[in-house]
Parts: sequence; C-alpha cells; structure tokens
Amino acid sequence: MEEMKKVGGGDFVGNEGAKKQDAKKSKPKNKKPSFFSRIGAKCKDVFSELKKVNWPSFGKVVKQTGIVIAVVVVFLIVITAFDTGLSELLKLISF
Repeated sequence: MEEMKKVGGGDFVGNEGAKKQDAKKSKPKNKKPSFFSRIGAKCKDVFSELKKVNWPSFGKVVKQTGIVIAVVVVFLIVITAFDTGLSELLKLISF
C-alpha cells in the first residue's frame, strides 16, 4: 500500500505527492537577469531588427523630402494670405 505523509497544512498525501512537493522545494528559483544584461539584450534585439528594415534609396529620400518641403511652403502661403486678409478685414471693421 501507498504510504501516507502529512504535509504543510495537515493534509495527507501519498508518497508521490510528497516527492513532488519535495522536488518543488529543492528547485532553485530562476533569477531574473541583471538590469544591464537586459538592456544589452534589448539593444542587440533592436540592432538585429534594424538590419531587417528595407531602407529607401538616397534619391527616393531626397525626392520625398522635396515634396514635404513644397507642401509646407504651399500651406505657409495659404495660411499667411488668410491671416493677412482677416487682419485687413478687422482693420476695416474696427473703429
């Protein structure tokens, strides 16, 4: 017959249960890596992901930058004209 052993809070368990609980107690706890090793691992992951990025060519970057600058200049002109028009209208209305 299976031997019974009293564990912890007064529960009786068989030999197999006692062996499992003893094994749980004897396992060393997994320690978390240090802060600096985690930072190093994260940086390594970031650089490995950056190598996988499909970077645009220099010509494409210059072209898209030119488009952005042109759109900004157009909006600058429109907003400045709108602001000037409204300020002139305010001068006419005010005494």
